[in-house]
Amino acid sequence: MKITLTDAGKRFNRDWIFRHLSYEFISGHAYAITGPNGSGKSTLLQVIAGAMAPNEGTLKYQMAENAISVPAENCYRFLSYSAPYLELTEEMTVTEFLKFHHVFKPFMATLSIESIIEMVQLKDAAHKQIRYYSSGMKQRVKLAQAIFSDVPIVLLDEPCTNFDEEGIALYQRLIKDYGRGRLIIVSSNDKQEYGFCEEGINILDFKK
Repeated sequence: MKITLTDAGKRFNRDWIFRHLSYEFISGHAYAITGPNGSGKSTLLQVIAGAMAPNEGTLKYQMAENAISVPAENCYRFLSYSAPYLELTEEMTVTEFLKFHHVFKPFMATLSIESIIEMVQLKDAAHKQIRYYSSGMKQRVKLAQAIFSDVPIVLLDEPCTNFDEEGIALYQRLIKDYGRGRLIIVSSNDKQEYGFCEEGINILDFKK
């Protein structure tokens, strides 16, 4: 897959969050979106995900092998997304939640729901409602549904939010073991979250 932004800009009311941003994101590479808190990193990631439309310029998804463009409204089929502001279905257990997720966005064929839960160290809480999880445990569920989904693009917004050192180490292992060959974009100002990325965009470079 290839994602191309051409002269893209996003504003809220009269305030431009970013503008004149042209960039290509290519499968097999990892990219960081950096900048201070409140600078618009999450907004840019949501535009890339097709969750928000740019106010100017274009967003294009292409199948790399045949250069066929994918309509923006269908790009969700090729990506997974994790962010602190995304809500989980807290009435479900993690087992129920991942089974539900698997119905509309399957996990990698080599992995079972049980093995995913064990890998994110939630085996002892597999049948507990998510509402009773700590914030760090909830973040592990969000990462599980994103990283283990069988999609070529993984978008991660502040992936280590609410993590202690053990959680950060887990995240870094999962990226190392399951990120190869995929297009990964991380929005963060913490190098522990994006240190593996080969290229970066500082969103401050694209302010009006």
